[in-house]
Amino acid sequence: MTRQSYDTDLTPAQCELLAPLLPPAKPGGRPRSVNVFEVVNAIFYLLRAGCAWRLLPHDFPAWQTVYYYFRQWEADGTWEALNHALRQQLRETVGRNPSPSAACLDSQSVKTAGAAQETGFDGGKKVKGRKRTILVDTMGLLLGAKVHSARRSDHDGLTLLGIWFASMWSCLQLIWTDKTFGGKSFVAWVEQAFGWTIEVVQRPAEQKGFQLLPRRWVVERTFAWFGRYRRLSKDYEYLPTTSETMLYAAMVNLMLRRLA
Repeated sequence: MTRQSYDTDLTPAQCELLAPLLPPAKPGGRPRSVNVFEVVNAIFYLLRAGCAWRLLPHDFPAWQTVYYYFRQWEADGTWEALNHALRQQLRETVGRNPSPSAACLDSQSVKTAGAAQETGFDGGKKVKGRKRTILVDTMGLLLGAKVHSARRSDHDGLTLLGIWFASMWSCLQLIWTDKTFGGKSFVAWVEQAFGWTIEVVQRPAEQKGFQLLPRRWVVERTFAWFGRYRRLSKDYEYLPTTSETMLYAAMVNLMLRRLA
């Protein structure tokens, strides 16, 4: 039975891009009966519409099946691998080196909805919830993300990113940040510990009102892209790791649209 399509559905060209990147069915046992592309369609629908898992339309696979695949791909690193492969393809498409040499870093505090692990209060933003610290390349494509309590400082968020991603992104020669990630001693420690050179983009002293700061707008634009996904308007996830996976899944959807 052919169902009516949704705006979030994969196109044939996007399915062709995604097919070699998705994990194959497990060997042995009963053959896989679910269409994995329909599972991906359901996950992208949930991200854009902002609905709960149990409220997925009935013409998708059962929500339990979709949730199982989402969590399975989270556990085995599939979402991060998809993000990595598609980002390399997209950078090559526009004539850039697949491995970036420069990046931008920032954090965003968001409210949590309901019970959640590791939450806190951000006194600067006056937000009770979690903080998303993300690292993006100069195209705004996601390199790494850590979600943690909003009470943690931006220095803590950068430290978490470095612990998880410094070995993976040793190719980075320069990272632009705002002054909340600054401090001469901390910047020197980051370079010694992770090999990352931090450059703080300062707001001009004479500035009044809004002014577009060089390089800083790149990561802010990425947060704006995430704002199109209603599931990311707040942090609805119980686990911070699931929140991180939602960011990777949203970026995969964005890059698929650009590539096909």
